[in-house]
Amino acid sequence: MAVINRIAAFADEIADWRRDLHAHPELDYDVHRTAGVVAEKLKAFGCDEVVTGIGRTGVVGVIKGSLPGDRVIGLRADMDALPIQEITGKPYASRNAGRMHACGHDGHTAMLLGAARYLAETRNFAGTAVVIFQPAEEGGGGGKAMVDDGLMDRFGVQEVYGMHNAPGLPVGEFALRPGPMLAAADRFTIQIEAKGGHAAYPHQAIDAVVIGSQMVTALQSVVARNVDPLESAVLSITWFHAGDAFNVLPQSATLKGTVRTFKPAVQDLVEQRLKDVATAVAAMHGATATVEYNRGYPCTSNHLRQTEFAASVAKEVAGEDKVDTDYAPVMGAEDFSYMLLARPGAFIFIGNGDTASVHHPAYDFEDRAIPHGVSYWARLVEASMPAA
Repeated sequence: MAVINRIAAFADEIADWRRDLHAHPELDYDVHRTAGVVAEKLKAFGCDEVVTGIGRTGVVGVIKGSLPGDRVIGLRADMDALPIQEITGKPYASRNAGRMHACGHDGHTAMLLGAARYLAETRNFAGTAVVIFQPAEEGGGGGKAMVDDGLMDRFGVQEVYGMHNAPGLPVGEFALRPGPMLAAADRFTIQIEAKGGHAAYPHQAIDAVVIGSQMVTALQSVVARNVDPLESAVLSITWFHAGDAFNVLPQSATLKGTVRTFKPAVQDLVEQRLKDVATAVAAMHGATATVEYNRGYPCTSNHLRQTEFAASVAKEVAGEDKVDTDYAPVMGAEDFSYMLLARPGAFIFIGNGDTASVHHPAYDFEDRAIPHGVSYWARLVEASMPAA
């Protein structure tokens, strides 16, 4: 079985929905238009229940199969965009300055809407499908907000599945792996307090710029010389601010950055060593450094049985040779991780072809992927809760 014929028949209509969403991107939890479009369509499809306001602006649709059943499967898509100015020049390009769907959440939302329409029409399963439309994936923790708002218990979700497009993976192909799939993402801020002074008399000052520069270099040893080479970690300094004049040695400097890890033990190690190195480098120069370390999204880790099942469904849709079941872990992060902590499930990548990378101003979701993604969602429900 490949792409479902009924889904292929209205794939162009789903692409139109996607392009409308693309033209009207919204950020974080402020996805009121998008959530309104989603709720309106779910009601029009004949979902048995449509609930808004879960996790602030999330939307949930409930679709019961033609036969009763105890199983309840959740399918999740994210709705929010990014604060990026689009440069695609497409006819449906963003109409909201400084905002764009640079990660494909417009495609994710449209594909899950397409699956909801198909499932509500056919109902060829015994049980309940719960379609979950989440806000604030791009740093706002909307997945956690929905879980904290009772998503799983309120709708009786027993397993949950997510999907994300992958530029570079050919259209029509899928990729996943059991265990860690995407990294935990932490943030840190280092505040250096030194002694400002005139740039002509550096011996009378303690130079925060020199200290910060040495700190950037020293922090690279945390992963290179502390983390087991067979483990994975990333520590990146992404912000360095000090001074406002060419002839003044600044009193202070601020460094910011991110840490990415897959295992809690490695996460603990990097956090502690980062603090140790930062404070030691500052002290060596007679300055002080304070470190604020904030843990962000947990590692997105797939459950074995659900991953094997998801892979089998993907192979039905794409073919045996079009599904990579040992895809290399990705250092990006996903707040679907919170849903996988609450319920067993699996996260899968779908090919987006040879497009710009996600989070790039030239990125666009590949509409040719739509029938493959919608068919995957539909078969996931039908195969997990067969009507016969």
